Amino acid sequence: MTASRTDLSAFATALAQHLPGQWYRTYEGFPAPQDHRPVADRVWDCGTSHSALLDFPDAPVALLHGPDDEQLCVTERPRYPHQYLVAPLEPEGFKPHHFRYVDEPNGIAVPHDPVRAAAAVARRVLPRYHQALEAVHHNARVQPEPPHRPAAPEVAQTLTLVWYPDGVVGAPYRSVPEDARMVLYDCRFQYSPHEAAFVLPASYSASDRAWLIQCAVRLLTAQGIGVNFRHATPASAGPPTRPPTAALGTQPTAGTPSSARR
Repeated sequence: MTASRTDLSAFATALAQHLPGQWYRTYEGFPAPQDHRPVADRVWDCGTSHSALLDFPDAPVALLHGPDDEQLCVTERPRYPHQYLVAPLEPEGFKPHHFRYVDEPNGIAVPHDPVRAAAAVARRVLPRYHQALEAVHHNARVQPEPPHRPAAPEVAQTLTLVWYPDGVVGAPYRSVPEDARMVLYDCRFQYSPHEAAFVLPASYSASDRAWLIQCAVRLLTAQGIGVNFRHATPASAGPPTRPPTAALGTQPTAGTPSSARR
């Protein structure tokens, strides 16, 4: 960086005088090196000007102020001793969503001649800068607060669908709200009496099961029934203490020994 603060100050002052409208520098000093990052964060075009501010923190920077809160950042162009960088700054006091979908006005490199530089800025920077500012102000008027997505309403009934280790998706019968049963039937869930549960058999393909579950969730939530998903508790590693049939309360078969029946 070869330009001195005096050179940049004189150039920036002359540039402001030749820009259309009321442009001026608010002070003769320069932002301190520790203040370069806040300025860089406001540079609308994250290109050469942004990089120059961060990569050369000791280089002088001048700020120009214009009508309607317009601001331009002026700094020397790295490795080009006879050129400067002029970039528009984002307006302050707005929220991030106000800048969404707004076309960023680019900064440009200009010669060290203030008259030619002002002509280039007026032709190539200010029109797009004005359009971007108008778009930001419009967004702020139309949507002053961020479009945060609202939370889901509270529901009186919920259904928890369980993924079982054998690939079956289902829910114990007693946990299924009465209003949800016909929906499950319509979505190919079956009531399995010996399991006392609604189940979607694993015989369906993975894609079919995903589609049926999606349909069930969409229909249930449309009725105001919340839907949760959980994995079944893994079975213990040891052998069961009694046959599954006994745990389900089924009657022993004819071939069961009398001692087992007692």
